[in-house]
Order: sequence, then C-alpha cells, then structure tokens
Amino acid sequence: MKKILIIMLTLGIVSGASAQRHGGGGIRGGYGGGTRVIVSAGGYYPFGAYYGFGMPWGYGWGYPYGNGYGTAYRPSRLDMQIEDIKHDYSDKIASARMDQGLTRKEKRYQVKALKRERDNTIFEAKKNYYKK
Repeated sequence: MKKILIIMLTLGIVSGASAQRHGGGGIRGGYGGGTRVIVSAGGYYPFGAYYGFGMPWGYGWGYPYGNGYGTAYRPSRLDMQIEDIKHDYSDKIASARMDQGLTRKEKRYQVKALKRERDNTIFEAKKNYYKK
C-alpha cells in the first residue's frame, strides 16, 4: 500500500510538472512570460511555506500576484505620447511598404526617412517633456 501511494504521488508530481507551459518572453517583451519554478518546503499554501513565511520574512502573502492594492505600473504622459508617436509612424511605414506606385528602392528610402523622422520626433518629445 505504501509503494502504491508513493508511485501515485510521484506520477502526480511528474504530470503536474510536465503540464507547465514552456516559453520565453517576459514582462517587457509583451504579455505572459516563461515558467516560474517554486520549490516548497511543505504542503499546500495554507499549511506550508509555499509563498514564504509571511510579511516580515518572505515575499508576503500575495507573491507572485502583487499585493492587490493597484500598484501596477502606470505610464507617464511622456510614455503615452511616445507610444502614440510610434503607433502613428508604424502606420505610415506600413502604408509606405504597401504603396504599389513606388519602386523597391524608393520604398526603402521612404521607410528609412520615416524611421529617422520618428526617432527625431521622439527625441523632441522627450526634450520638450524634460524642459518643462
């Protein structure tokens, strides 16, 4: 009976570990991210040390999901302005690439010019933001 229980427990752990998502990424790269392996020294959360030992000694009770008080990253006005500029220029660049009236060389030149213009516009936005 003991061997069967150990075999069942081992199969449960192996199937749980194999069901984890494998992938890269991260918070900066987009949504989602890779897997996080947490090794616990006890049973499940209420009965063991799964999330640390509490507020003074570990990550706190909310790790890795935050503390629940809305402390997520809030973009500044500059960040939102830069995202708007990038979005506008990505639309212009896509339109230039899809233009059938231009040759390949002219398309490349126009795309490079738009990218330079985008970078200069972002630089000017940063300069004006920090000048205030």
